[in-house]
Amino acid sequence: MRKLYAKRFVQGFCIVVLLLAILKEAVPGVAYTKEQRIQAREEKQLAKQRARSARGENKQEKENETAVEATSKPTASAKKSKERNNKETAVETPFTPHRIYSVPGYDRCFADNNDVQLASAMSFGVEPIADRVEAERRKDELVYIGSCPYVAVEEARSSIPYLVPRASKLLQDVGKNFFDSLQIKGIPLHKLIVTSVLRTRDDIEKLQRHNGNAVPNSCHQYATTFDISYNRYKTVAPPGDERRAVRNDTLKWVLSEVLYDLKKQERCFVKHEKKQGCFHITVR
Repeated sequence: MRKLYAKRFVQGFCIVVLLLAILKEAVPGVAYTKEQRIQAREEKQLAKQRARSARGENKQEKENETAVEATSKPTASAKKSKERNNKETAVETPFTPHRIYSVPGYDRCFADNNDVQLASAMSFGVEPIADRVEAERRKDELVYIGSCPYVAVEEARSSIPYLVPRASKLLQDVGKNFFDSLQIKGIPLHKLIVTSVLRTRDDIEKLQRHNGNAVPNSCHQYATTFDISYNRYKTVAPPGDERRAVRNDTLKWVLSEVLYDLKKQERCFVKHEKKQGCFHITVR
């Protein structure tokens, strides 16, 4: 009888333990202490808050993406406006030539006589050269200007195509500025013609025999001075191309503007030579 009671007690104890285990699995908090239940409740609330926050962030990101897509897609009116602007910019603006102003007066603007130019020539030039033989020996001091792309150097018996570097740079700038001015004024390109450059003492003596304007102490002997014709120019045109005829007076007006600008920049002295038909120019 006792054995039967012991057996039933063990069976009942096992059943109770099993039921408690099932209850604990189904309701974990039933076995928690008061502090553990409070902690578990707080953790559960925190998890819910995190979940709500994550859902809110995802929603905001989607709204932002939608707004960006909406702004990136141009409206129909914006598309039409853009197309109209592209068409307007595609139309070439017609070329408007700049006006030709010339100078207030050749004699007034270009009145630098020989004494003024001579002082500059002696400061920046070489020692006067006796003759062509000595000129060959002293070429290292000079720059050959016969190949300048903006000017045509005329062959002359009374001078040789050499200048000091400072004067050579001035001549190139005169030619380049003249080209630029012709282009912006809508005038066909013409090269300037250089009629006189470096003169030896021997050249000056020979020139004085038939030219009353030639002076013994000429600025040309210092390789700082050159003469540019204002009534003759060389037309620049591709082979077989006919260029519009331009009056020499028009070209002289443009050249005078170029020289006057350089004179105001204090880069040169200029004399308007009436008898020789040229601008007598010395670097400074």
